[in-house]
Amino acid sequence: MSTAELIEQVLHLKASERYALLELLHQSLDKPDPEIDRAWQEEALRRLTAYDEGRLECVSLEEAFRDL
Repeated sequence: MSTAELIEQVLHLKASERYALLELLHQSLDKPDPEIDRAWQEEALRRLTAYDEGRLECVSLEEAFRDL
């Protein structure tokens, strides 16, 4: 079965069934990736060290979101 055929069949399901499928698909994609987690941990530690050493300037939350 092609992806297009599968999508066509899914669109004919009841809303509650589509929602259950959506949740299942989301859960299958939302898995932790140890490599990404490790990279973010290293980056967070690098930034904290830079802040502690005075090499990183900080701004308030209000200032960070002011131009958004």
